[in-house]
Amino acid sequence: MENLTKEDFLNGKVLLIDKPLGWSSFQAVNKLKWAIRKKFSLKKFKIGHAGTLDPLATGLLIICTGKFTKKITEFQGQEKEYTGIFTLGATTPSYDLETVIDNTYPTDHISPALIKETTHQFIGEIAQAPPVFSALKKDGKRLYELAREGKTVEISKRIVTIREFEITKIDDLNVHFRITCSKGTYIRSIANDFGLALGSGAHLSALRRTKIGDFNVDIAQDPMIFANVLLGTEHGS
Repeated sequence: MENLTKEDFLNGKVLLIDKPLGWSSFQAVNKLKWAIRKKFSLKKFKIGHAGTLDPLATGLLIICTGKFTKKITEFQGQEKEYTGIFTLGATTPSYDLETVIDNTYPTDHISPALIKETTHQFIGEIAQAPPVFSALKKDGKRLYELAREGKTVEISKRIVTIREFEITKIDDLNVHFRITCSKGTYIRSIANDFGLALGSGAHLSALRRTKIGDFNVDIAQDPMIFANVLLGTEHGS
């Protein structure tokens, strides 16, 4: 890391973080906020991220500081790339591993050729319903709060754009993929819809965000390492 000063962070920096598995995006921002405030004895300090990743996802998180927090909306609107795994033959209420399997489906009819052919249905503009377990609000409440209360909510579909949908590997019931898509795309919803399109079921079992616009996770840093390097310590807190 270059020798950044207090003025650098206040004037504005774009920090690329590789969010670890199990961390919320909020936790990653807080780790950086804590380290920067501690290093420079700052009381008030602007910092925020450009696009949430679920705790079960890893990968690129753009964190903006100081005056660059004004750029967050711009970064949120950029195309994103994800890699991950759809697991066929079973669904979950959250469309991923946040909740337990609720239904299982036959998979004997599914071939590698059918999997690759089915991806074509998802290229271009598609209508997608966000997962019921998501942070979107309905009547002032988060959808996941309503879902956990067992309430059924009518969710309107939204138009998103899938530019690329590539199957990179098929390992038994685990389908490895790479997707580039527009803002607002739920990969969990693609997993669920992909299972339906195959005449079966599917859920998202791994997800990694690899790109946002021209930014690549290859040059992103673990938040703990960022904090340790900034503070000159070997062990973060």
